[in-house]
Amino acid sequence: MFEKGMELKKEFGADKVCDFSLGNPDVPPPEATRKALEEIASEAVKPLGLGYCPNAGIPAVRQAMAQMLSTQQNTPISPNDVVMTVGAAGALVSFFRAVVDPGDEIITPAPYFVEYGAYCGHFGGVLKPVKSIPPSFRPDIKAIEEAITRKTRAIIINSPNNPTGCIYSKEDLEAIAQIIERENEKRDRPIFLLGDEPYRAFAYDGAEVPALLPLSKYACVLGSFSKTLSLAGERVGYFVANPNMPDGSSLTAAVTLTNRTLGFVNAPVIGQRLAAALVNETVDLEIYDRRRKLMAEVLSGAGIEFEMPKGAFYFFAKSPVDDESKFVDALLEEKILVVPGKGFGFEGYVRLSCSVDENIIQRSQEGFKRAMGKFK
Repeated sequence: MFEKGMELKKEFGADKVCDFSLGNPDVPPPEATRKALEEIASEAVKPLGLGYCPNAGIPAVRQAMAQMLSTQQNTPISPNDVVMTVGAAGALVSFFRAVVDPGDEIITPAPYFVEYGAYCGHFGGVLKPVKSIPPSFRPDIKAIEEAITRKTRAIIINSPNNPTGCIYSKEDLEAIAQIIERENEKRDRPIFLLGDEPYRAFAYDGAEVPALLPLSKYACVLGSFSKTLSLAGERVGYFVANPNMPDGSSLTAAVTLTNRTLGFVNAPVIGQRLAAALVNETVDLEIYDRRRKLMAEVLSGAGIEFEMPKGAFYFFAKSPVDDESKFVDALLEEKILVVPGKGFGFEGYVRLSCSVDENIIQRSQEGFKRAMGKFK
């Protein structure tokens, strides 16, 4: 879709194309970023200012992260519990390298971020999607429990969710955590509850994202600053395990080692220092909320069915035809780019990113109407 977008923009002009395919955060970083970069620059010209740092991260950065995560997760976190990673993706890959043996199964509610399969598959893991319940896309607790086998190694929870924007309720998360606790009483190798939270700050209309660490001693949380601070290209994220996890220090040490041996070595030092300086900042979330509301108006006006997202910055809209690729093609004829739902493990839907200017959303309205008209 990215390449197709480039082709259309080159042929017709960027102002004629409405590209909703990519979740590339375009809202500027917080204003405090400027001052933080100036201070980093003054330190960078000193000896080893941009040199190697400990594989788990700069100590002062881990301290700042521990303070933030202690509040966010309602759990006392020490700097030794935190590993700074190359984005949330690097945290996932490092975690899977540390815990996955060939044939181990990783359960996740679907729709899900498509690269999960590759991240665990690098080490012989097998992704096992369990379809969520539309239209709200809350996780199917019973189906998740039935999907567990002796090979299950982790359950990934992505909330706020990409692509649906669903925020999982505390009741649903508690139910999943209780299943894991019961299962782990029978096992030597535990099942981990893994919270993938790069969109945690993106919650609208008073919605709250429940803390995951207090729900299970086998819970781990990872995230990044790609979206919350618009630092996607700087590639800085984190991993933290529940400090009450049995032998949790061994897991943290293992993730630190795999963070190194996978070739990451350490998270980018500029990104780490930026994250520490801006740890309590976010981009202007009101911009994304305005776009969310405008997108809802445009889709409703075109007769497209959707559940209003409570978080993140995506819409997962129902295709007017079972084979959503036909709808994707119809939209392409209108120079509108979306991503088919089958890429996220859930056919019959399309994903649209609100990480675009409001003018683009507004401009797409008639194109959506014309595309829908082809299926009446």
